[in-house]
Amino acid sequence: MKEIVTLNKKEQRRLMVLNEVEAGKMTPGEAAEVLGLSPRQVRRILAAYRKEGAQALEHGNWGRKPGNTLDESLKKRVVELAQSTYAGCNVQHFTELLSERENIALSRSSARLILLKAGIRSPRKRRPPKHRSRRERYPNEGMLLQIDGSRDDWLEGRGPYLTLVGAVDDATGKVPYGLFREQEDAQGYTILLHHIVENQGIPEALYHDGHGIFERSSREPETIEEQLEGKRKPTQFGRIMEELGIISITSRSPQAKGRIERLWGTFQDRLKSELRIAGVSNADEANKVLYDFLPRFNQRFAVPAAEPGSVYRKPPQGFNPDEVFCFKYQRTVGRDNVVRFGEHRLQIRPTNGRSSYARAKVEVHERMNGSLAVYYQGQCLATKPAPPEAPVLRVRNMPRFIPGSSDSQEHILPAANEIPKLKTTLRYKPAPDHPWRRSFKMYVDRRG
Repeated sequence: MKEIVTLNKKEQRRLMVLNEVEAGKMTPGEAAEVLGLSPRQVRRILAAYRKEGAQALEHGNWGRKPGNTLDESLKKRVVELAQSTYAGCNVQHFTELLSERENIALSRSSARLILLKAGIRSPRKRRPPKHRSRRERYPNEGMLLQIDGSRDDWLEGRGPYLTLVGAVDDATGKVPYGLFREQEDAQGYTILLHHIVENQGIPEALYHDGHGIFERSSREPETIEEQLEGKRKPTQFGRIMEELGIISITSRSPQAKGRIERLWGTFQDRLKSELRIAGVSNADEANKVLYDFLPRFNQRFAVPAAEPGSVYRKPPQGFNPDEVFCFKYQRTVGRDNVVRFGEHRLQIRPTNGRSSYARAKVEVHERMNGSLAVYYQGQCLATKPAPPEAPVLRVRNMPRFIPGSSDSQEHILPAANEIPKLKTTLRYKPAPDHPWRRSFKMYVDRRG
């Protein structure tokens, strides 16, 4: 018999009841009711207790190694990977990366226990849940896209701060596209929407914050044209939404667009870890990792829509994306048929049977690839780079020359500030009775 027997609370309770039966204070039937067992089971346990003592109540697998236990070398390998290659990943993401890249199949709970025993906790801090009333998802895919930008230290000091511009479908949680930019700018959102329209279609509505990229500030003074028309002129991105027939919805608080805010929290946890594993140090490399990350993310986290089918609209017939996904500016053609746009000068060639467009109102399209195009009444005009204007020289105190002198060398005139000043003499002031001051009549009378 064992000298030391270890019993858990359940087994200790059985021992106390069996001792009561042995002392005659309780019958086997009463012991069965107290322990929640059948009388036959109580008689069997009582017989074993009388033969082997308290050891009979100990579980038979006590002290044995479970058949499904993990090998110690495997646990050591998991801890090493968590501290080196996949340092900073949360437990769920770490479990998925082990299965995808290391061919180590573990459950989340097993990986969590291994890491906790090694003193490794999840780096992501979770706030205690609060009671909130969440808005229901839109029923169909493509009805509403939430768009936003997240500026963060995505490269964790290996490169510059970047802004991730992206969109998430409200019905499915699917991320149709995203890209890294140096700043949150209108060009980034234009490229984002261009890719979505080209691959999925035109969404019904876009949900965004009150950034100046999407709408003009109410504090900005109205121009005379806006006052005459009675409405504010849209921003460049706002004009693109109007031309595509997309409904623009402005959110007035971060909580209202919580779906994309939670998306950024997940990306800052998972995507940042994969950027660190890949050793990314610039925006181009970060976009390559992002393009590989998005399909796996959608497969893992996207949910089916409440109603089947997509409501993305196909672009109309004859749709030219270069004429929509661009920035448009109004200009007046010069008398020499040259359009000025910043540092650029575009010479308009004779187009559509018209030889001159002098003083005409045209529209300059600045496309996302940096090229420029000039449109007049919806027609693209033929242009070419115009020669630059001659620079205006402003020279002060330059030496002046006298050409054609009889000497072999030209004479240099001194500068204006080098010419000596001459002393000026006072003019003669005649006396009051001087003949010059007398009138002609007075002078004749005195002579006569």
